[in-house]
Amino acid sequence: MMDSDRLGRLIEAKRSNAVLAWLLVAFILLVFAESLWMRDLVWAGFTLVVAGVALVPPVVARDPEIMLPWEVVLLAALPVLARTVTTWGPATDLATSLSIAALALLVAVELDVFTPVRMTPWFAIAFTVIATMATAGLWAVGQWLADLFLGTYYVLPPPGSGMTEGDALYRLMWDFVGATGVGLVAGVVFEWYFRRVVDSATRIEVVD
Repeated sequence: MMDSDRLGRLIEAKRSNAVLAWLLVAFILLVFAESLWMRDLVWAGFTLVVAGVALVPPVVARDPEIMLPWEVVLLAALPVLARTVTTWGPATDLATSLSIAALALLVAVELDVFTPVRMTPWFAIAFTVIATMATAGLWAVGQWLADLFLGTYYVLPPPGSGMTEGDALYRLMWDFVGATGVGLVAGVVFEWYFRRVVDSATRIEVVD
């Protein structure tokens, strides 16, 4: 039995769970392809990272039936869908923050399961918040680089918009605040989820 604590027990080897999780990963990859087709390269790269992180368990275990719980993958997939279909600014920003927080959760679970790192649920909350903030920073840097070299306007204000670079910076800082808040809420929710799920007989630990 792989040495893992409460978070590690979230990994399931059930076929039904694996089917649902694989379908969600396939959906995320479709969003990646659509974003690539629309030349939204930054978002395409992000969705590819989400899919890659979700696929760590079957790759490491060399077993396609060993996947994260489909509910966790769903939490990562829903904001990806919302970010893709909505054009309303605040909703888009919220969906992005939720996606980043979900990605941080996936990383926390997989670090706990597949590395010597062992996290209590409360430390996982703190890690999720910090990882969300760090990912939001990387996301902002990626958007800024795209503005500089690809001619996009993710961070910098587009010509004729009436916005200044100071306005754009102000909005970016509030994006960081929002991502931090979403990460904190996500961490608390996931801690409750871990406590509720890990004691369930339907959850099976990963085996070597």
